[in-house]
Amino acid sequence: MSEKELPGFIMCVCTGKCPGFQSMDIWDFINQVRIELPVEYGFIHPQLCEEDGDRFLADYLKAHRKVIIGACAPNMQRKMFKQAFKDAGLDIEKDAYMLDIRDMTNEAAFKKVEELVEQIEAEG
Repeated sequence: MSEKELPGFIMCVCTGKCPGFQSMDIWDFINQVRIELPVEYGFIHPQLCEEDGDRFLADYLKAHRKVIIGACAPNMQRKMFKQAFKDAGLDIEKDAYMLDIRDMTNEAAFKKVEELVEQIEAEG
């Protein structure tokens, strides 16, 4: 990844009503990620596993940018998003970084994302 090719960060919040996000202020968290970390942008999607999430990923992945997804269990994310990455000509194992940030405070989730961004930068 060159300096200008920063990963994007998508936070999926399971409609915003998932009990796994009750310890987090999702708005403060996403703002901290997008302002303090070297990501191209950060935003919240209400439910990537629904049909509109499929349509969104199909459009979003056309940019061929690496993406970090903070949401539910990574194994579930791989199952749900594998086809979208394949259809876009991307490799989900190389182009997606999936984090489970449920049941975390803002501070714990931010640290997890920050560590991953540092790892991505080191990979270059």
